Amino acid sequence: MCGIVGYVGSKQVVPLIIEGLRRLEYRGYDSAGIAVAGNGAGLQLRRAPGKLRNLEEVIREEPLDGTYGIGHTRWATHGRPTEENAHPHRDCTGRIVVVHNGIVENYLALKHELIAEGHKFVTETDTEIIAHLVEQEIASAAETGKNMPLEEAVRRAARRLTGAYAISVISADEPDKIVSARNGPPVVIGIGEGEYFVASDVPGILHHTRDLYFLADGDVAVLTPAGVELGNLEGNRIERPIQRILWDPIQAEKGGYKHFMLKEIFEQPRAIRDTTLGRISLDSGKVFLSEMQISDEEFRRATRINIA
Repeated sequence: MCGIVGYVGSKQVVPLIIEGLRRLEYRGYDSAGIAVAGNGAGLQLRRAPGKLRNLEEVIREEPLDGTYGIGHTRWATHGRPTEENAHPHRDCTGRIVVVHNGIVENYLALKHELIAEGHKFVTETDTEIIAHLVEQEIASAAETGKNMPLEEAVRRAARRLTGAYAISVISADEPDKIVSARNGPPVVIGIGEGEYFVASDVPGILHHTRDLYFLADGDVAVLTPAGVELGNLEGNRIERPIQRILWDPIQAEKGGYKHFMLKEIFEQPRAIRDTTLGRISLDSGKVFLSEMQISDEEFRRATRINIA
């Protein structure tokens, strides 16, 4: 599963995000990236295959300056582990940026539709379509003279997705705002004083705040320096309890269990769910293994499958 960390506030965002991603390294990854905005510098993006230290080297060569942003560590599913396929991903304009954990089952149909409407894709990933869907919603509203907020565009884009997603989106046109949505993979929102965090798991932000919202499926969170607004995909406001986490960082990595062995034992059902998330449709009974590039006919001819 991928790692996501985001921040909105007044501090330099790069060290916060890199530190948070490092605390999520236990999830496994093969590339990393970060998108940063604020301080009048526009939307800046850096990515690198391999370990976080490779991304840090890229940032040393091309420094970033900003007070809000999103970062990601990717475990490749759709597309090879390359710089181009590393998150964050952009739309055609380069002004909308998305990070995503999960698998979009209907990405091929959506991609063909978007290409027919003139969108240009530069990666092999399913995530890139989310940025283009958000772009399309904003552009369609602009054609009718309306200015669509980023959160409404994200809600509309998310309603078109089939599969599993935890997403965070930023836009160069709406500084100091992160929009996050969940359907399947976890999303945690951290509450500070004049600063707010988003992460795919508690350890990514626990060293900054212990007051957290845990999003449920269908929730959408809008983070600004003024606070966090929670809603659903239909745009209705909702309430979630603030949970105060008393774990220290080591306990957080253990998920509250006494030791890692207990964590691994009791997380086996979740591990199976995470592995099959977005790959098995319980509604249709279909299995999606597009990243394997193996046809149904080739599977039918197989006489033995080795799992290593």
